[in-house]
Amino acid sequence: MSRATDRSSVPGRPAPEVSRLSNGLTVASITMPGVETVSLGIWVGAGSRSETASEHGIAHFLEHMAFKGTARRSARDIAEEIEAVGGDINAATGVDSTAYYARVLPGDSPLALDILSDILLNPGFAPDELERERGVILQEIAASLDSPEDTVFDLAQEAAYPAQPLGRPILGTMQSIGAFARDDLSRYLGAHYHAPSMVLAAAGAIEHADLVQLAEQRLSELDATPAPTPEDARYGGGIRHSERYFEQSHLVMGFEAPALHHPEYIQMQMLAGALGGGMSSRLFQEVREKRGLCYAVYSFAHSLADTGTFSVYAATGPEYADELFAVIRDEIRRAADDGFHPDELARVKAQAKMGLFASLESSGARAEQLARHILLYGRPLSTEELLEKVEAVTEEDLRRQAVRLLTSPLTLATVGPIANRARFDGIAEEFVLPPSKAA
Repeated sequence: MSRATDRSSVPGRPAPEVSRLSNGLTVASITMPGVETVSLGIWVGAGSRSETASEHGIAHFLEHMAFKGTARRSARDIAEEIEAVGGDINAATGVDSTAYYARVLPGDSPLALDILSDILLNPGFAPDELERERGVILQEIAASLDSPEDTVFDLAQEAAYPAQPLGRPILGTMQSIGAFARDDLSRYLGAHYHAPSMVLAAAGAIEHADLVQLAEQRLSELDATPAPTPEDARYGGGIRHSERYFEQSHLVMGFEAPALHHPEYIQMQMLAGALGGGMSSRLFQEVREKRGLCYAVYSFAHSLADTGTFSVYAATGPEYADELFAVIRDEIRRAADDGFHPDELARVKAQAKMGLFASLESSGARAEQLARHILLYGRPLSTEELLEKVEAVTEEDLRRQAVRLLTSPLTLATVGPIANRARFDGIAEEFVLPPSKAA
């Protein structure tokens, strides 16, 4: 076992400690003075993008089966044991990772990790539980199909990453979920849940040496061989429309953005804040406050290890969809032409710092941050390092990233009726700036 401690943190704040077991499992923790609970979990570096076409939705199905029983515990045993000590337990599936986590009082950390390790090492996959959970997931898919916001983002993802795992919904489809058998779940778990691509992370009232000892006792049986690497992402862009009737037209515009490891990643994050990250942002002020075109409008940048997307979401009445689209386009063009005022950048930096420091107060957020940093960067990033990246962004950086948006292939997804379809489609056709503007 090797051990290293990151000491580059904000003065006065404890630094994370990181160790690696002989099977390749990374164990990371940070003690939070004044916190009387422990958040701990196991993060697996495999999510929906690790699925083959025939496995669409299996990562999420496997996560759902986590609390449905093991060789040692029934589903009820799991719920009663964790709640008997006042704790809570949950799981979540993402594109690039799956997490199983709990929050308990300090003395109950061994129980929490025993349950989490039991789930991963000894899953039961009882036929009756599998069929019940299949029904639950099918209802979850149905609920998503009834949600125009969920649907428009799924369409946008499909357009941005066509014919590849990143372009498929995490939940799967009615057909794919209906076809999975117990052996399929076991095969996916065995292929991807390997120690070198997993992180046990904890934050709160925890001692690192105790966590490492627990990990050696409970998780040493994990497969020590490297797990398969997902296929590289290929951003494409394109247009998807759903004419299904809703009261509003829902719109997502997307563009290629820097990947997490790109030096300009943080610049695109800051642009998202300046354009549509709060009530003072340009899109909120222009689209909602000045024109009254919609209730909600926002932008965000989401990046993975090898790709990224910048997205704008808004919804409005069908008769205003073309005007909404045009105003969003014009605001992005204005950002590319004229840039941003220093006061705008200062506000976005303040918001980024607030978000960062607020996350430091949550043991759950700290544990997740530790795990994701290690999975994506190979080490925890210190708060000081993150603050330096934020402070380094300039007004010209934001303008240059806005230009980058307008030279990217457009991703466009809509759900619901659009009254002035010809004008709406015309805006999409002429969206990219002339080459002279992209210089």
